[in-house]
Order: sequence, then C-alpha cells, then structure tokens
Amino acid sequence: MEKKFLLTEKEIPTHWYNIVADMPNKPLPPLHPATKQPLGPDDLAPLFPMELIMQEVSSDRYVEIPEEVREAYKIWRPTPLIRAINLEKTLGTDCHIYYKYEGTSPSGSHKPNTAIPQAYYNKKQGVKRITTETGAGQWGTALSFACKHFGLECDVYMVRISYDQKPYRKSLMNTFGANVFPSPSERTNAGRIALGADPNTPGSLGLAISEAIEMAVGDEETKYSLGSVLNHVLLHQTIIGQEAEKQMEQAGEFPDVVIAPLGGGSNFAGLSFPFLKHKIAGKSLRAIAVEPASCPKLTRGKFMYDFGDAQGYTPLLPMYTLGHTFKPAAIHAGGLRYHGASVICSQLLKDGLIEAAAIQQLECFEAGVLFARTEGIVPAPEANHGIAQVIREVNRAKEEGVKKTILFNLCGHGFVDMAAYDDYFAGKLVNHSFTDEEVTSEIASLAALQP
Repeated sequence: MEKKFLLTEKEIPTHWYNIVADMPNKPLPPLHPATKQPLGPDDLAPLFPMELIMQEVSSDRYVEIPEEVREAYKIWRPTPLIRAINLEKTLGTDCHIYYKYEGTSPSGSHKPNTAIPQAYYNKKQGVKRITTETGAGQWGTALSFACKHFGLECDVYMVRISYDQKPYRKSLMNTFGANVFPSPSERTNAGRIALGADPNTPGSLGLAISEAIEMAVGDEETKYSLGSVLNHVLLHQTIIGQEAEKQMEQAGEFPDVVIAPLGGGSNFAGLSFPFLKHKIAGKSLRAIAVEPASCPKLTRGKFMYDFGDAQGYTPLLPMYTLGHTFKPAAIHAGGLRYHGASVICSQLLKDGLIEAAAIQQLECFEAGVLFARTEGIVPAPEANHGIAQVIREVNRAKEEGVKKTILFNLCGHGFVDMAAYDDYFAGKLVNHSFTDEEVTSEIASLAALQP
C-alpha cells in the first residue's frame, strides 16, 4: 500500500491556473470608493507592479510562470502528497484520506508560492522595498524569505495579538532580514488612530493592511504586497492543486471531497481551483472552505462590497464580509482572522460551486493533536481547521454508508506555534461565539458603500 506520492523537479507546473476563465459567472469588478466606478490598472499602480496588476485583471486560463520563479520554487517544490493511513485506521474508516503537505517550504507553509513571484515582479520593476501585513506570521515569514532571495527590503506589520503570542515567528522574519512591527503601531496614522481609540487593542489583519498600505503609498520606491484575497495571489497558489492532480493520478484516485482552511482564500484556492475546473465541466466533487467560528464571514457574513482593510484605503471588493471594522476573537489561528473572503471564492460560494463550514477552535485543536499522534506532523493552528472538517466528513460517510476519497491541504506545520498547543493542553483555550446582533450591526454599516 503506497503512502507517499512524489513528483520530480521537471514536473513543477510551467503555468498557474486562472479559474476566472472557466467560471460561469465572472467576479464583479473592484470599485473606486469615491466614484463607485470599476477600477482600472492605473488605479492600482501606486501599490503593485504592473505585471501583477495585469494578472489581477486577467481572464486567461493559464499564466506562464517565469523561469526565475520556477528555479526558486525548486528549493522546496514539488511538495509531497501523502495518504494518511494511520489516521484512517484510528478513525476506523474505509475512506481514503490524502493530504498535500506544504510545510516543507522555507516558511513552513504554502505562503512562499506567491511570495516568490511577488518579490520577483517587484524586483523586475525596480522596487527597493515591500511592505506587508501578517496575521500568524507565516505570510510575513514567506515574504521576508522571498525579499531576501531577490535583494529587496521588507517591512512587516504583524497583528499585535500574534506578535505577542508567536515571538518565534518574529524571530524567523528577523532571521530572513525583515523589519517587524506590532500592529497597530505609532509609525502610521492608521495605527495611531487605532491606539488612540483602544491602547490595548489586539489588532486585526484589516488594520495591519492599512498600516502597510499607508507606508507603501508614501514612498515611490516602495510597493505593497498581500498574502491572500487578491486574484493574483490565488493564481500563484494553484501550483498546489496542479501538483496534487498529478499525484492523485499516481494514486489512481480522484477526490470526492476537497478541503482546505480559508482566511482570505489563497490556501483554499491553491488546492481546490484546479479540481473545481473538473466540477465546472460536470464532474462530481465537493469543495469545502473551512473557517473559524469566531470569524465566520462565509457562513454568517453577507455578500456585498466592502473595504479590504480597516481604514478604507483599499478599493471596494465584492465579497462575503463581516464588515471591515469587525474585530475577531484573539484565537491562535491568526491567519484566519480576516473579516472578508476573496472575490473569486465569494463568487464561487454565491454560485453554489463551493461549500463553507465554520468550526470552533477546541474541536480544531483536538483534531490537530489526533493528526500529530497518528501521522507524526504537528499542524499549524490554521491547518487544524481542515483536519477537523476531514473528521466530520469521515463521520458523515459512516452515517451515509459510503466510502469517499478525501483530499485536504496540510498548509503548514505548527513547530513555531507550540505555545498554542501549550494553551490547549493547559485548558486555556475557549470557544468563541457572536450574537446575530453583533454580526449584523457591522454589516449594516456597509449600506452606504454599495453602488
């Protein structure tokens, strides 16, 4: 019984897959917040290099991966596909469970798949410095590595609760040469406003984005980089699913269910989009995006235009959102504490092509510990959400009396997140919930932003 499925360096995909080309309903355009008119490429030029902007608006089915990027990918790609045989035995299931393991990258997660090309395109345009935000620190670590690889400076605004909870993520970023600031900070107007309103605020991804954007637009040699949400970011991550397609063919199977966590959307998109291409063409497949119950934009949010950041510096994006001022609970899965979902993932959910599930953190950590004890890899807190959903699907299969092939993205390891496991074992973690009023009050405030 084969357990691990590997590819060679020559089999690293030569193109990224753009699902927009195959979507039955194309995503709505981002809007200028003042005019409510669709944005053009020039509107984004202060933030991003032009080649990334053209990828953002592209409807081409495939976009060629530059050779310099493919060479950098070879540091850790292709990544393995592994059948979780011991987990299957422990769960007592006939289902076949596979996971694509992205924890072999320099940052220990899937994030360098887009950090490398983003740094490359910025370097090519003559940019000297990139600013960004990070939640749990995985994206900040990935971009720090990518910037060092291409000789760029990197400034990272790290959500304060994660800055305090995950000191070794900061150490990793410093090791790769980045400057790391807790967000909110005194360095920006957005940060000072937030601290003035609440000096003890834990921060949010939306606020960290505001700070990074503010610093980028004020310097001609600096650009901004985002680790999720935007179309070009999701595009780069499809290298995961394209590799997994080939590896599932090696295993002689095609998944009935594809599962991945969703914070902004890049993790879920990376694995699922190449498989959703087959669903759009008529093949049976369920794709499930898993979010924390403490930040339930897909399951309890509303599809509408909203800002991507807390201060309203970004364009208006059509997405499932809880409101850009929503303050999620301070859970350890910091990478999932984002108020909205990507435009593409939101449209796919609206059209019923994907599903969404929300899970509390205690169930997620229970699943992560079980996975570590059976498969030998300690998952990142974000990845635990996908594992918890896998277990739910196994139980569902038992109830239905069917056998399923389940594929999920083990998006990163948790070796720098052990404080979260310490808190779990010490009984310090709790589940979080919001009243309907708490959720709807934030969403109601977005009425004025709608076109």
